[in-house]
Amino acid sequence: MEKKIELEEINRFSKGSIVKNIGIEFFEKGDDYLKASMPVDNRTKQPLGILHGGASVVLAETLGSMASYMTLDDNHYSVGLEIKANHVRSVTKGLVFGKTKPVHIGDTTQLWDISIKTEKNRLVCLSRLTMMVLKNSQATTDYGSDMSLAGLHRILSSSDKLR
Repeated sequence: MEKKIELEEINRFSKGSIVKNIGIEFFEKGDDYLKASMPVDNRTKQPLGILHGGASVVLAETLGSMASYMTLDDNHYSVGLEIKANHVRSVTKGLVFGKTKPVHIGDTTQLWDISIKTEKNRLVCLSRLTMMVLKNSQATTDYGSDMSLAGLHRILSSSDKLR
């Protein structure tokens, strides 16, 4: 991955968002993967007491989006275009662990596979995320070249392209 970002910075960036609110924590990264955990508790369960499929999708998109960001140079950013999820097993308690790996890293699109497993390494959900890569013209005009996580947040928050 192109950007060298520490896990602590990624977890700090998530503060005040759905990522932090439902307890997602990044805990490991490698040259071609990123991992995070999510609790199965009252924040992530559906009324039947099992992990909500939407919570699994939040974990999957969070992993793929952050991994995508980490592959880009300072003149580009990425946004989610499509996500698919197959839910294959229910979970009622504990933690689930997601791992994302790239399938395709292109100039304009990226594909990421995300597997979510139980503490016993049993598959819960398999997702595929398509990311669109965009040139960041604002990076040099409005904010200098600040493409840190904080800089990216400022740019995306003020971008008319995404509204």
